[in-house]
Amino acid sequence: MFKKILIANRGEIALRIVRACKEMGIESVVVHSTADANGMAVRMADESVCIGPAPSRLSYLNIPAILSAATVTGADAIHPGIGFLAENEEFARMVEEHGFTFIGPSPEHIAKMGDKAVAKDTVRELGLPLIPGSPGILSSVEEGLAIAKEVGFPVLIKAVAGGGGKGMKVARSEDEFASSYSMATSEAKAAFGNGDVYLEKYLPDPRHIEIQLLGDTHGNAVHLGERDCSIQRRHQKVIEEGPSPALTPEQRAYIGNLAADCVRKMGYRGVGTMEFLFQDGEFYFLEMNTRLQVEHPITEMITGVDLVREQILVAAGEPLPFAQEDIKIMGHAFECRINAEHPETFIPSPGKITRFHAPGGLGVRMDSAIYEGYSVPPTYDSLVAKLIVHAKTREEALMRVARALEECVIERINTTIPLHQRIIEVPQFRAGDFNIHWLERYLAEQEAESRKAAS
Repeated sequence: MFKKILIANRGEIALRIVRACKEMGIESVVVHSTADANGMAVRMADESVCIGPAPSRLSYLNIPAILSAATVTGADAIHPGIGFLAENEEFARMVEEHGFTFIGPSPEHIAKMGDKAVAKDTVRELGLPLIPGSPGILSSVEEGLAIAKEVGFPVLIKAVAGGGGKGMKVARSEDEFASSYSMATSEAKAAFGNGDVYLEKYLPDPRHIEIQLLGDTHGNAVHLGERDCSIQRRHQKVIEEGPSPALTPEQRAYIGNLAADCVRKMGYRGVGTMEFLFQDGEFYFLEMNTRLQVEHPITEMITGVDLVREQILVAAGEPLPFAQEDIKIMGHAFECRINAEHPETFIPSPGKITRFHAPGGLGVRMDSAIYEGYSVPPTYDSLVAKLIVHAKTREEALMRVARALEECVIERINTTIPLHQRIIEVPQFRAGDFNIHWLERYLAEQEAESRKAAS
């Protein structure tokens, strides 16, 4: 087992990994930028090393600085956390070349599944269902238009690299295709340095279902149920839940076993998540995230499995301590992503937190690295807390979410807590009747009503 793990990340996920290390008797080292010198993870870790100024490219994306910190502190493994270098093939390879263990999948799997076109080819061969579309990267607008006509409009043009909705454009007709193609490639080039795109049939009202997976180096792999991540704004998840209110036990077993079998055949090591679109009873593979997910606590609450602990054990060469039949889904869980943003305009709201109170009680978990007096920097992602709630049923969990949100105090910055409070009271959401477009449509309707009332 590892004696010391360096955590190459920040905020709540760095703190989450520090806590797992403490419970496993492993020393932890947290690297940080000058902006995060007073971060909770820095305070809680056994050691910390400043690796650069606030901009990510000079600190959390600075591979030489991170490797130097691991060498100086005598770490024997590096955990990349979520974001930054977590899905960077070059970083994973350099970690291993320098004699450290990378707590994640192999560089080869990161590269293969990080390229969405290659990932689709890979899983197609392993039997996963795909959305009809181009067989790979589009070579020209003419090729794309020909495939779009064959598939049928509307179609979605998507960047091969990156995520977060960047480099994605819908073409609803032949007349729109050329301009949508041009905008997608230009946006992808600007955001990711790679303008390659591919095409797939646009599904009008799907749900976003993701399967949590875990594999070891001994040929074992399991799935730990699904999370429904359909409540999104601009392709960013706002509220997630598990299990999905849209799936039957038979559908859950079908897609879970299919995904786990795929991971087993790949020889995949560590945690990973396969994302699917689900519409009219059919699943379509979307992509695979070769890392821990922001919403992983949902799975931990409904299965009782500590995913970070298992991630570390698998990286150390340990076999999975359970088989598929040992994984049981117990109750229902929600996660609310609380961002430092205005709840209506979504303008970022960095600044000093003057009052903070985390909700508590049975089935309530708050994953956050903020505290009273902490200053939220303007440099990084606006996520400041994750409220995770678990109960026996979805109805009970919703009541608990409402109570916990009411209890939560984060002042003087704006947060999206009021948005979550609005969403969970909408009858359509409470009935579980929504898809990936529901929240944006709801917000647009609310804004239209406000303008009408003001005129």
